[in-house]
Amino acid sequence: MNIAILSRDAKLYSTKRLKQAGEDRGHKVEVIDHMKCVLFIEKKNPMVLYNGKRLDYFDAIIPRIGASVTFYGAAVVRQFEMMKVFTAVESQALIRSRDKLRSLQILSRAGLGLPKTIFMDYSRDTEGVIEAVGGAPVVIKLLEGTQGLGVVLAESKKVAKSVIEAFHGIHARIIVQEFIKEAKGADIRAFVVNGEVVGAMRRQAKEGEFRSNLHRGGSAKVVKLDRHEKHAAIIAAKKMGLGVAGVDMLPSARGPLILEVNSSPGLEGIEGATKIDIAGKIYQFIEKNAKKNKIQKDKVNA
Repeated sequence: MNIAILSRDAKLYSTKRLKQAGEDRGHKVEVIDHMKCVLFIEKKNPMVLYNGKRLDYFDAIIPRIGASVTFYGAAVVRQFEMMKVFTAVESQALIRSRDKLRSLQILSRAGLGLPKTIFMDYSRDTEGVIEAVGGAPVVIKLLEGTQGLGVVLAESKKVAKSVIEAFHGIHARIIVQEFIKEAKGADIRAFVVNGEVVGAMRRQAKEGEFRSNLHRGGSAKVVKLDRHEKHAAIIAAKKMGLGVAGVDMLPSARGPLILEVNSSPGLEGIEGATKIDIAGKIYQFIEKNAKKNKIQKDKVNA
């Protein structure tokens, strides 16, 4: 098959790993910078142009869209969908996953465990907000933050009030969440592909840090999920509409609590910790579904 990886940097580990894994399976794989794509829109004739070339020969795409370019990246994915090209991550699921508030609302409606969370429109009742999530310490997050950036642990009510007021002062939208003490600076990343957990790791924050993200210096080791954690990860990915997802959750006294569902999860940490060919699992998902997609496309065009 002809497969495109939508990525701005061909040198990134996940991009290189996916390209090599695809070629090892006999596919022709190209890395396409989605920000350089031009979308041609015409009645019944949508097209993607790249460096003057028509990208009308791909059987499938693997979106690796950065959070800062979600709007245009999702538009490119949507254009390929209009061209009946199979995508490992659908455009609407990508947009949904990048909206922290909407994601939490979807997961809450699904009955999944979540940390107590408050979202408000620049409310002056900061003390009431802090108490509503169980009091200090609290975690304060920018709605647009990624990879642990824009996340603050406020260890006292006074600090929490100052941080909330500072964010409001620059008109930044935030959420305030309870701090789960029993997690002890660790969280779990479950990698879900096509409705199945294909690997999981426990990420531990470095000393003096509460964010366990590997980009923030955290460490990772393989972990076996219990049935509650596995169920939560699968349902979270399903409700977000993601065929490929990294589901982050905290262990707690009341069961797993979902933090986030990532639509472009990195491969380096999970493959390094689990020694599982996660990239290969993604291609198995693509191979199975792209063939079905091609059959349906051929029937329509017949």
